[in-house]
Amino acid sequence: MSGQVQVKADVGVGLIGFGTIGRGVVKVLRENAAVIEQRLGFPLTMVRIADLDTKTDRGIALDGIQFDADAKALIADPRVQIVIELIGGYDVPRRFILEAIAAGKHVTTANKALLALHGKEIFAAAAKAGLDVGFEASVCGGIPLLRAVREGLAANRLESVFGILNGTTNYVLTEMESTGEDFDVVLKRAQALGYAEADPTFDVDGIDAAHKLALLTTMAFGAEITFEDIPTEGIRGLLPIDFELAAEFGYRIKLLAVAKSHRRAGESDGPEAIEVHVRPTMIPASSLLAKVDGAMNAVVVRGNAVGPTLYYGAGAGEMPTASAVVSDLMEIAREIARGGRGSVSPMSFLAEHIGPRPLVADEDLSGRAYVRMIAQDRAGVLGRITSAFGAESVGIASVVQREQAVAAGGAVPVIVLTHRSSHAALQRALGRLRGLGDLVGDPRVIEIEEGV
Repeated sequence: MSGQVQVKADVGVGLIGFGTIGRGVVKVLRENAAVIEQRLGFPLTMVRIADLDTKTDRGIALDGIQFDADAKALIADPRVQIVIELIGGYDVPRRFILEAIAAGKHVTTANKALLALHGKEIFAAAAKAGLDVGFEASVCGGIPLLRAVREGLAANRLESVFGILNGTTNYVLTEMESTGEDFDVVLKRAQALGYAEADPTFDVDGIDAAHKLALLTTMAFGAEITFEDIPTEGIRGLLPIDFELAAEFGYRIKLLAVAKSHRRAGESDGPEAIEVHVRPTMIPASSLLAKVDGAMNAVVVRGNAVGPTLYYGAGAGEMPTASAVVSDLMEIAREIARGGRGSVSPMSFLAEHIGPRPLVADEDLSGRAYVRMIAQDRAGVLGRITSAFGAESVGIASVVQREQAVAAGGAVPVIVLTHRSSHAALQRALGRLRGLGDLVGDPRVIEIEEGV
């Protein structure tokens, strides 16, 4: 047929890191080989795997695949045209990916932590070599989010990204809300069920979400940013009462990753300021993101032409993540067949248009907030609390005091729901309260995001 690419041989793939996701990749390539070939027009074949653990039985047949611990030999193998990196971490995968690029091999990875820190170097090396780097699996697992941002929304000036980017924290928050149990109890259950790692720090402290948001922010706005630039707060310290009161006020609590453009009205060019952060946030219970429960992920991306678009699905797991890895393999394999490289910049913007953007400081933001304080149960406390807020022009929409004792001396939780005010003014009000000696510990502030 005229114009159709004819490929006489398959495209060979090498896998470095044969853990859970690597096993899923082999399964997808084997189980879906027929449909993959029907869509590509030629086979996509796993020819070699490298992993330090060559003894553990992965429960999958490896006939026809060379399996050993020699990643360098895999990279040098002329049969391998695409290298998959699935070992995780920073230094070792960075070295392997750069070695693969230097050897003329295309690369795909699910390593969002690596790309959030060293992505600029890796993409620059690939561009110089005329090679592709696929990373669809690095953000939200099986959801084809990055391809949608890179290609489907390419005609838009993107305005905002709101995301539930971590399934572990979403599971914990959902369970705390539905059961009324404490954080530690729910986290242990999440670990027992395999939703949380033995060391859950990256998840519950928001670091994993910040890694993913760094990539999304660059792709959405052309902003050169690493996860270290992103103000990040995790879900530790949330209490059952926070979920109880959120429901009463018409909200749900989600660990929300946010990136927003703050281009002034009427501006059409010049670098816009970017608001970016990860933190527990109250969002209206009627919103689409509020209905995302359990270990699922979802992202709302708003463009100036298309409006809001929603992407929902499994953000982790063996087969969903493997699905995204193999989709990258197929995209790269098509380019190999055409004799070229990807026609779209991997980070959506051309490299020369990705650069530093001013970040909006937290104290320059404004909005409504939920403030939970543990106050000494003594005369005049409520009056002093409301006076402190009033002195900084922070309007109070509602005050709730719970009678049950929660600390030594009979201290009680006092919850304030504010009107819209600046974050700086709220922090000044809380500073006044700390100086009065009425509070036990620090207040917990949960921002309210109405525009999700």
